[in-house]
Amino acid sequence: MSNNMSLAERADKVLDEIRPHLAADGGNVEVIEVTNDNVLMIKWLGNCTNCSMSSMTMKAGIEFTIKGQLPEIKSVKAIN
Repeated sequence: MSNNMSLAERADKVLDEIRPHLAADGGNVEVIEVTNDNVLMIKWLGNCTNCSMSSMTMKAGIEFTIKGQLPEIKSVKAIN
């Protein structure tokens, strides 16, 4: 990934690896911002919005993948 990309743009690219799994269940995720203290803020979309498994998906899928590739990200939080 290009270092010219912002941290939010780089996170969005990493999420492209997860999106096919979310899309299989009719969902998606959107990057909102990376805060000053390096927290990635996301928004659940589609079926992920009301899914009872989204908290598990957050920790086991999204946060694990993001932090594995972008260790400067401290955590991932959903705004919805």
